[in-house]
Amino acid sequence: MSEAGPKKYESTAIYVPDGEGPVKWVAGDEYTIKISGEQSNGTLGFVLAVVPPEGGPIAHIHTTGDETFYILDGELEFLNGEEVFDIKTGDFVFVPRGTRHRFKNRTSRDAKMLFLFTPGGQEEFFLRYGDDPLPGHGPELWPIERYTPEMVAFVEKLGTVLAPEEG
Repeated sequence: MSEAGPKKYESTAIYVPDGEGPVKWVAGDEYTIKISGEQSNGTLGFVLAVVPPEGGPIAHIHTTGDETFYILDGELEFLNGEEVFDIKTGDFVFVPRGTRHRFKNRTSRDAKMLFLFTPGGQEEFFLRYGDDPLPGHGPELWPIERYTPEMVAFVEKLGTVLAPEEG
């Protein structure tokens, strides 16, 4: 029989209450980073997004990680390679690395979704380059011209290639 006694576990869970986490405005959207790759030891990045009408990022490709989306409320147009389809409340989309994608809100009301980066790290772009929210205002859309050479170099370092649509 062991004299060591009960096994003790280190407390390592990360708890982020509702309404908490850094908030940034990126590409016309509001992103609340619930956990970053840095906080999860590189395992994942988890983001709550509010996508207003006409919001959404330019098309891009993640070469070193996967991205997963779950729609909590609303509808979004989704680009998967060259195919466009609509996603709505309760829908789930898994985007494996190497897939050109983007989402866009073509409706007149906000959409809300969760997205997950595996491994984590892509959300570091939001934290570094996203705008701080301004009371009484909403996020501004980001045209391709908004991406400075420094921003492009940073996303490339993260394994992301900007792949905007024509026209």
